[in-house]
Amino acid sequence: MQGFLRLPAVMLLAGATQFVGAQTAPSTGSSTPSTTPAQTPQSEQKPDGEQAPAPPKGQVLFQSHGDAPEAPDQTGVEPLPAQGADNGMSSSSSSNPGEPDAAPAQIGEAEKPTGPELSDAERSALTITGYDLDARLTPARSRLAMRAVLTVRNDGKEPMTRLALQVSSTLKWDSVSLVTPAGTQKLAVAQHLLETDTDHTGRANELVLALPAPLAPGGTLKLDAFYSGAVTQNGSRLARIGANATQAADADWDSAGPREIALRGFGDVLWYPVSSPQYFLGQGNELFEAIGRMRLREAQASVRLRLAVEFQGEAPVAAYFNGRRAELKAISDNADAPVATNAGIATTEFAAEPMGYRALSLFVLSDKETLTAALPLGVAPPPPMVTAAPMYSAKTESSSAAGSSAAGASAAAAPVVEAAKPEPVVASETEGRQGPPLLAVSGASDLITNQLRDAAENVAPVIQDWFGTHPLSALTIVDHRGQAFEDGPLVVAPAAALASREDPSALVYSMAHAWVQTGQPWIDEGLSGFASLVVTESQHDRDTAIAQLNDLLRPLLIAEPEFDSQEAANAPDAAKGQPLIAATSEVYYRRKAAAVFWMLRSLIGDEALSAAIKTLVTEPPSHGSAEEQAVAFEKLLEKTGTKDLSWLFHDWVLNDPGLPDLSFIDVTPRSLPAGKGHDSGWLVAVSVKNDGGATADVPVVVRSGNLTHADRMRIPPYSQAVVRILVEGAPTQVLLNDGSVPEVRTSQHIRTLDVAPK
Repeated sequence: MQGFLRLPAVMLLAGATQFVGAQTAPSTGSSTPSTTPAQTPQSEQKPDGEQAPAPPKGQVLFQSHGDAPEAPDQTGVEPLPAQGADNGMSSSSSSNPGEPDAAPAQIGEAEKPTGPELSDAERSALTITGYDLDARLTPARSRLAMRAVLTVRNDGKEPMTRLALQVSSTLKWDSVSLVTPAGTQKLAVAQHLLETDTDHTGRANELVLALPAPLAPGGTLKLDAFYSGAVTQNGSRLARIGANATQAADADWDSAGPREIALRGFGDVLWYPVSSPQYFLGQGNELFEAIGRMRLREAQASVRLRLAVEFQGEAPVAAYFNGRRAELKAISDNADAPVATNAGIATTEFAAEPMGYRALSLFVLSDKETLTAALPLGVAPPPPMVTAAPMYSAKTESSSAAGSSAAGASAAAAPVVEAAKPEPVVASETEGRQGPPLLAVSGASDLITNQLRDAAENVAPVIQDWFGTHPLSALTIVDHRGQAFEDGPLVVAPAAALASREDPSALVYSMAHAWVQTGQPWIDEGLSGFASLVVTESQHDRDTAIAQLNDLLRPLLIAEPEFDSQEAANAPDAAKGQPLIAATSEVYYRRKAAAVFWMLRSLIGDEALSAAIKTLVTEPPSHGSAEEQAVAFEKLLEKTGTKDLSWLFHDWVLNDPGLPDLSFIDVTPRSLPAGKGHDSGWLVAVSVKNDGGATADVPVVVRSGNLTHADRMRIPPYSQAVVRILVEGAPTQVLLNDGSVPEVRTSQHIRTLDVAPK
C-alpha cells in the first residue's frame, strides 16, 4: 500500500509505456483537423412518441446556441466496459436509457486557423491568471456548456500577436470576445484538433485567436469565451499505446455523464481552458513533468465557479471543486411531482480563491456522505480561523449565494472566509464516541465504511500526537473504481484499498491532509509522508520505518543531480535539481520532503518538531512567497528546537545541490589508560568525507560488545570532518548514517574493527 496515493492520477499511467512496443507518439507541432462531414445531431432527438422533458425552471446563468455535437470517430478503439455499481457520484437517468451519450464536436473547414503553426514557445508564453467559470452540466446527455471569463498574461519575451487556448477534443468553441474598459469586441473563432495526451481523448480542440493589437510581455487581457460539447469516459490516448479497454477505463475514468460527474483537469481531461505545448505518454516523463509545471505556474490564479447541474429523479446533494465542498440547492420543475419523475436544476457557487498547486477538479455526489470515525469525547472542534481555503464542513453551504450572475466579470481577489465547524450529514457511526468525525465516506458499503472507521480510529492517536488533537476538516473518501485521485482532504479511490488495519500507510497519508492544509506542497505532502512513517514506527519499530523511508526514496536517488566538485555544480550547463519550495515532481515535494521532516526530527527531537507543526497548521494562511513561508517555518523550528537550521534549509529546501555522498576515510581506535576522573577506555576517531553537494548531519554509532555509543557529525559538501567518540570497551563496529539521511548511493555505512582488548 505504500505509495498508493503518491502520484497524481495520470502519473499512475507511467507504466502504460510498457504497452508501447515500437509505436511512437505523434510528432510535436502536428495538428489533425477533422474531416468528418457534418451530420444531423442525434443526441437532441427523441424516439417517436416520447415527450421531451420540459426545460428546468430557475434563473438562466447563460445561454449558448452553438452547433450540436456530432458522432465521435472511434475507429480502431476498443469499446470500453460499462461502469460498475453506483459509487455515490451524481447520476441522472436519461429519458431514454438506451440513448448514447453526446458525441464530440466536429470542426468545420472554415474555422481552421490560418498562418504558421503555433510553436511551443507561443503556447508556453501564455499564463492564465484568472478563471471565472459558469458551468452547466446535463448528465443525461453528458453535456457541458461553459462560459469562461479568463484573465491571461504574456509571460514570454516577445509581444504576442495571437494566442492559443485548448479544451478537450469533444468540446467546441462557440464564441470568444475581448473584454476592455470600453466594452467587448467579438473575435474570430479559429479552431483545430491538436494531437496531445494532456486530454484523455489524445487530442485537444485548440482555439487560435488573432489579437487586434499585440500583447506586450507582462501585459494582460481579459477574454469572455463560450464552449460546449460532451465529456464522456474515453481511453483513446491509452488505446493508441497498446492498453486494453479495462486498463484504459481504470486509468482514464473522467466523465460528466448519467453514471457520474467526475472531472480531474489538466493531464486527465481538459474541461476548462489551458494553454500548453503538446505532450505524449510515449515520451518518457515529459507529460508528468508538464503537469507539475502547470500546477506551479497557475498556483496563484484566482478561480471562481458557478455550477448548475440538471437532474431527473433524485437531485444531487453536493459538489467538490478543488477539494472544497458546497451543498447543491435543487429547484424542481414541479414540486408536487413524484421523485422518480421529478426534474430540475441544482446550483451552487464557489467563491474566488487562489487555485493552489493543483489542476481544477470537479466531483458531484448524489448521496450525502456518512460521517464516521469520531474522535473521543472531550476533543472539541478548533476555534474558527481565517483561511484562504474554506475547510470541509459536512453541512456547509457555499460562501456566496448560488446562481448569482457574473456576466463578463473577472475573477475577484481571493476573499478571506471563516472556516465552518463540522456538522453531521447523517447519523454518525460512532459507537458512543461523540467527538467530531474523522471521515466522510460516500458510496462505500456498510462493511467497508466500518473497516475505514476502525482503521482511522486505530491510527488517529499517533497523528494527533504529532499534528494536534483535532483535524481542520474531515477526510472525504469517495469510493470509486480505478486509479486513485487526491486533492487535499478529498480522496476518490477504491475505498477497500484504504481500509486495511494491517497496512494503513495509504489511509494515514490521506488523513494527514485533514490536519495539514498550508497550501505549500512540500509541507502538506511531506508531512503526510512523514505521518505514514511515524505510524509505521509506532506499529512496528524504527528499523521498519527507516526501511519504508528508503523504499520511498529510491526514485529520488535517480532524479537528483550528481557532481564531482563544487565547480562542476556551479557550471552554467550543470544539471539542476528541484528546490522543495519550487518542486514540480512528486519525487521531490512528496518523497524528499518526507525525508527532510524525518531529518528535522533527528536534529531537534520529537517534542520540538511536534510543537512547531501544531503551531504551523493552526496559523492563518500566509500570503507570502514560497521562500518567505519556508524561512518563517525555519524560524519557528529554531524557536521550538533551539538549534540553527539555516544550513539544512539552504541545502535541502531553498536550493537543490544534490544529495550527500559519504564515505569513511579512516577509523582509528586508540586505547586510553585510566586517569584522573575516568577509567580506562578507547577513543575512536572517525574521519568522513562528503563527495556530494548537500550538507549531511548524520548519526555515528560505535559498538563495543553489547554497548553502543552514539554521536552526530556534520559534513559540508565536498569536504571532510572528524568526530571522536569515547567508549569503555574495545570497539567492534562503527555505523555512519542509519538510513535517516538520503545519500547518492547508500545511506548506511559500516566499518568492522578488529581490535584486541587491553
